[in-house]
Amino acid sequence: MDLTVPDYAYMFGFLQADGHLSGAPGRKGRLTAELSARDIGILRRFQELTPYPSSISERTRRTNFSDGHHSATWTVCSLAARTRINELGLPYGKKSNRIKPPRVDFSRADYLRGIVDADGSVGFTAAGLPFVSLTTESTAVVTYLCYYAHKVSGVLRIPRRNTRDGVYNVMFAVEHAQKLAAQLYYPGCLALGRKREAADSLAAWTRPEGMRAAHTRRVWSAREDRLLLLRLGDPAAAATELGRTRKSCTIRLWRLRRGEAPMPAAEQ
Repeated sequence: MDLTVPDYAYMFGFLQADGHLSGAPGRKGRLTAELSARDIGILRRFQELTPYPSSISERTRRTNFSDGHHSATWTVCSLAARTRINELGLPYGKKSNRIKPPRVDFSRADYLRGIVDADGSVGFTAAGLPFVSLTTESTAVVTYLCYYAHKVSGVLRIPRRNTRDGVYNVMFAVEHAQKLAAQLYYPGCLALGRKREAADSLAAWTRPEGMRAAHTRRVWSAREDRLLLLRLGDPAAAATELGRTRKSCTIRLWRLRRGEAPMPAAEQ
């Protein structure tokens, strides 16, 4: 399972988010992934990618959302397969808050697409705006997605757990969502068909006339903080030199003095 290979990177991300690795006495255990039967094609592709015996079964059962939920489950019992995927970073048992990006080289876009396909959403809001979102308990995964999105779209997101159930809900919208979706769901990639179609549809969106332009937060650098601190009594002078508003300089200075922002390191 070479994670520099796009399909394996996607498969690993998907299984981290939506798979389950269980163990039993006598070196027994299994790797499973259960999806809606409409997504059985992905499980068949996983079966093709896995050089060990595996099976796909279907069942219909009652859930909280449906009296007749039709699902498909892919199962692998091979110890060698379980050992490999565990070494790469899929823990045994409950894993929601323990998963993290691989420590080996991996295809970033494909890995994150697997995560989003399993635990995220792609499409349009009720107001008709493009979005890409992720819900996860993993600090490492949501931080990595935000890092990647910043690189490809320029938007900065600082993820925080919600107060209701302690999970992260991060969303990218409008042009930022378009850029992120274009990187993750490139032509010919392995993905859930419905999410790939949704991602493709984002590209056709254009900002309505009169809609306020998207704002990208400008991060304060250590150099800017040092210049601001040299002009403690005059935010207006700092604003002119830094190309920022006086209000922005005043708030930043207030945060630095109260310890809500880290003091800049001395210039080397």
